[in-house]
Amino acid sequence: MARDLIDLLWRDHPGAPRGGARGPRGRTTTSDVVDAAIARADGEGLAAVTVRRLAGEVGVAPMSVYTYVGSHEDLLVLMADAVLAADATPATPSYADGPWRERVTRVAEANLALGTRHPWLLDVTDQRLALGPGAIAKYDAELAALEPLGLGDVDRDAALTFVLDFAWSAARARRGADSVERMAAEWAASGARLAAYLGERHPLAQRVGAAAGEAQQAAYSPEHAWRFGLARVLGGLAALAPADDGAPDGR
Repeated sequence: MARDLIDLLWRDHPGAPRGGARGPRGRTTTSDVVDAAIARADGEGLAAVTVRRLAGEVGVAPMSVYTYVGSHEDLLVLMADAVLAADATPATPSYADGPWRERVTRVAEANLALGTRHPWLLDVTDQRLALGPGAIAKYDAELAALEPLGLGDVDRDAALTFVLDFAWSAARARRGADSVERMAAEWAASGARLAAYLGERHPLAQRVGAAAGEAQQAAYSPEHAWRFGLARVLGGLAALAPADDGAPDGR
């Protein structure tokens, strides 16, 4: 019988209960299963994380996998927390160093990189992830980036959510980068016929779309969207910053 999720998340803590399969302690551990699942998800996506495949990789019977991770839903939380613990909190530079704009930019860029390295992480929306040591350590480090804004605790949490929502959204857009390339090819092949079908209809869409496409050399540019959006995020937070936050030219 598997331990509760909270105990599995904190399995390395000295106070965590020991347990798992009955009988002699085997060589396979919860961390072995979680690590194998992360490697599989990184390579092939969450759909490839099946009990049968994991069992073969860690050397246990298929149904024994649940002895180590509780359930498939629990496994996803364990995977996500392990990734956050390993990858999400940079050692240098710290989120607590430098002007607030630089701190927040580092938070946003780190989360964009995290979602790009582990695209499946964007699909783990289980709120129980907040119980994990990796998630809590990441949260604590990122909150420090907002210290100079002098926000109350509730607003600081909301401001961080604002930054992370933007970064995760950008990571999702980049996950479809191959479709952007396909769209560029399709646009080149079909643009003339589309123009004929449109004629004089939707002139605003045609004008703005043509201008954006020419500037970006594509129907959509993840990089341009990132730069534009991050500037707007920082601008929005600037409204909460002290008047003497030290930003040049009020930026």
